[in-house]
Amino acid sequence: MLNRTTTEAPSSGSSALARIGSVVFWLAVWQGVSMLVGSSFILAGPLDTAAALAHLVPTGSFWSHVAFSAMHIVAGTVLGYLAASACALAAHRLHAVRLLLRPAMAAIKGTPIACIVVILLIWIGSRNASTAAVFLMVLPAIYFPMLGALDSVDPRMRELADVFGMRGARRALAVVWPHVLPYLRAASETALSMSWKAGVAAELIGTPTGSIGERIYQAKLLLETADLFAWTVTVIAVAWLLERVALMLLDATWPAAGSLAVRLARSRRSLTASPAASERAAILSTSELVVGHDDLAAAGPFTFTVRGGETLVLMGPSGAGKTTLLSTIARQCEPRSGVVQLAAETNLSAVFQDARLIDQLSCLDNILLVAPGSDACALLAELGLAEVAGRPADMLSGGQRRRLELARALAAPAQLTLLDEPFTGLDEGARDLALTFLDRHRGDRAIVLSTHNPRDAERLGARILRI
Repeated sequence: MLNRTTTEAPSSGSSALARIGSVVFWLAVWQGVSMLVGSSFILAGPLDTAAALAHLVPTGSFWSHVAFSAMHIVAGTVLGYLAASACALAAHRLHAVRLLLRPAMAAIKGTPIACIVVILLIWIGSRNASTAAVFLMVLPAIYFPMLGALDSVDPRMRELADVFGMRGARRALAVVWPHVLPYLRAASETALSMSWKAGVAAELIGTPTGSIGERIYQAKLLLETADLFAWTVTVIAVAWLLERVALMLLDATWPAAGSLAVRLARSRRSLTASPAASERAAILSTSELVVGHDDLAAAGPFTFTVRGGETLVLMGPSGAGKTTLLSTIARQCEPRSGVVQLAAETNLSAVFQDARLIDQLSCLDNILLVAPGSDACALLAELGLAEVAGRPADMLSGGQRRRLELARALAAPAQLTLLDEPFTGLDEGARDLALTFLDRHRGDRAIVLSTHNPRDAERLGARILRI
């Protein structure tokens, strides 16, 4: 029998005790050093600071000063976030805006806060200098991470949104926001604490009446070291509290944003509905089509037509170009030569070669996001997914995820559905269930399906195009 050493993660209770113990340790060190110095004028200890706080906190003046500073600093922070987000979005969409903003943001980021405050005091006076200083500190701190996040949104998820026709708010909330959020949260952990440092620094230099900075400056002039420490502790405590609240609000936006996208889809149901495909009408036509990547031909030429109600099965070895052909039909790849033509007002749906789901949304919401008028519960039940309908998609097994993608593709109001190896990872029972589901729900839509199994084509009564 082997001896194994296991390391257990500390419980939340022991972790909290460890943090409290660490704080107590440093308070003891602070008190010890203060006692060694022997002068509260030079170094007030935690006991002296606590006594000063006990004297200040019950007074109305204390709370009015805290409110003044908090109001101005929070205002600057909110304005900074809004401006940074708007600038990042504009720079992401327009290269000219990116070029114009780059030197300005870099200059603001690199300028010492003291210099900024002095200039602001000349321009707008001391009362609002802290708001403007915080705004200028937050602006580049949020702009650069936001721009990086927008630039790096997973292109596979962009393709998902394009194929299913997700635009505007639905696309922003369900596809872009979950990618941007981690970048924004990481940047916020620094920007939110720095905003208070910049705001109080501006108040210390400008000493506006009624601010925390004014009280800290007075404490310095009057050599009230304990009061100075008490106000410093107040700044740290208020900054920490507001930072926790802000981060909590950020965390709460997902998957709430995805759920809002689903509600928007439902509210616009009549606008997103597709005209029904006409059986035997040509939905997809290609002529001498050659497909490939990086200017190298991968497959072709292809000339074929798929009509409403027909299924075309692509068969060939891995790497033959089946996925590239499907991507070209979906207009995600440019053809090397030849023509791809879709009937007017043709909407698409798809199962991609790799899994593409909005992971933290439920199975139901993944379907309703693109098919608000569908009976998602019934569709999931047909595929044996009734028990997991309310679970987030990232909690499903590989086979369950594949069946969910098939349900979404057949629920979406589309005249043309592209299925790239839709039965990958399914056992025989699940595969039979998926084929039955596809046969029952394909209706008058045109279907192009890639597979390695000739029995799939036989089961669906489909034409075969060998690549």
